[in-house]
Amino acid sequence: MGEEGMAIDAENKARTSPKLTLLPLIALIFYDVSGGPFGVEDSVRAGGGPLLSLLGFLLFPLIWSIPEALITAELATSFPENGGYVIWISSAFGPFWGFQEGFWKWFSGVVDNALYPVLFLDYLKRSFPIFNHLIARIPALLGITVSLTYLNYRGLHIVGFSAVSLAVFSLCPFVVMSFLSIPRISPKQWLAVDFKKVEWRGYFNCMFWNLNYWDKASTLAGEVENPSKTFPKALFGALILVVSSYLIPLLAGTGALKSPSSEWSDGYFAEVGMLIGGVWLKWWIQAAAAMSNLGLFEAEMSGDAFQLLGMSEMGMLPSIFASRSKYGTPTISILCSATGVIFLSWMSFQEILEFLNFLYAIGMLLEFAAFIKLRIKKPELHRPYKVPLQTLGATLLCLPPAMLLVLVMCLASVQTFLVSSVVILLGFLLYPTLVHAKDRKWAKFDTDEPGLPSSTSLEENSVLLQPHQEVADEASVSLLSDLSPTKLGQERGEVLVEGVVKEE
Repeated sequence: MGEEGMAIDAENKARTSPKLTLLPLIALIFYDVSGGPFGVEDSVRAGGGPLLSLLGFLLFPLIWSIPEALITAELATSFPENGGYVIWISSAFGPFWGFQEGFWKWFSGVVDNALYPVLFLDYLKRSFPIFNHLIARIPALLGITVSLTYLNYRGLHIVGFSAVSLAVFSLCPFVVMSFLSIPRISPKQWLAVDFKKVEWRGYFNCMFWNLNYWDKASTLAGEVENPSKTFPKALFGALILVVSSYLIPLLAGTGALKSPSSEWSDGYFAEVGMLIGGVWLKWWIQAAAAMSNLGLFEAEMSGDAFQLLGMSEMGMLPSIFASRSKYGTPTISILCSATGVIFLSWMSFQEILEFLNFLYAIGMLLEFAAFIKLRIKKPELHRPYKVPLQTLGATLLCLPPAMLLVLVMCLASVQTFLVSSVVILLGFLLYPTLVHAKDRKWAKFDTDEPGLPSSTSLEENSVLLQPHQEVADEASVSLLSDLSPTKLGQERGEVLVEGVVKEE
């Protein structure tokens, strides 16, 4: 089969593979952002008591999560392609910065994902001490990574429905614990705080990490059924689920028990379950925590792999990263992410939390800037979902979360600054290296340009659907630079745009 035939075959696989519907997408976003209340215990310790923790999970979603979810809903439906934020940044600032955004997000995602098999075994070793020994731990880590990678390979719809099942199983013990705690709750305990014990760096990092990554699912936008309607609903459904999964267990645990804040650290919810319901509830919470880590792994790997696929389709990476299996999944991209996970699985969560947050913060500042610039420079861009604010209001919407991002970066340690600087420098060097490889034809790329066109040539290549056009799926917009002349389908149920639609 020739290269052209292979490309057509890959395209047919992408079209015929099942798309993500609302419920699986909510579950994937839930695991991109949260996965349950596992890890929020540190907010009580770092906050010197329950008060700052509870206030944080009430106020931070207003300052941070809601603006990020709104911006993601607008941009993901405007550019419903695999690649997500890479396309947004490229459209606003050109392919160089789009590539940097993609590299930072992918690198931090792979490092983050390397932790979940480790955390899975950390929960199991409480009941099975054999996993403390390397002779059992290393094969188990490899087995978990390979098994979950295979599940990603089998299809995104399988990953989505698996995430639904894992979410139900992970949250059920906290529903039971919350009901059992009601007779023991003393509301005045929620107001306890000792400002002398507050660790502001740990507190803000804990809050930020537990409430970010709302934009991660945008890398799967091309795999979503009717994204213009499904994406906004899924984001807001996931927002309610995430905030509830944090606040309700915290209210139950801190209100029912008089434990000092120093005891609230990672894994303490298992002890809370035992004190409230007994040993059976402790075991259930431990099992739920272990399974939640599997859901987090699946959601993160899906996002990372489809991001690489999207970057390849844009010409930023060799075309081999866009090759799909018979299940419609990006085989090489999945293997690349899995390899990174295996090599980085020795790292600890505490060592890289600040590092992940720092890289993520830089990327989010770029996304906010792209959101505002596209509002100013491209007011005519087709936006199936639009944040109901004018340009000034949209800018003001970005200010509080941008200030939070700067604060998180300023609180980072010197080591975090140094490591992040090395990663950023690597991205700066990698882009011209790939351009040179393309010029020398060392590898095959899908487009003639290294990524999306810059803002100067965007006018000639962007697709702007005019108001008088009938669009069944309003989000069928593409900004790839290798578009052929315009072809509009005759059926109302399908709109295929492969060229430039100019204003009449």
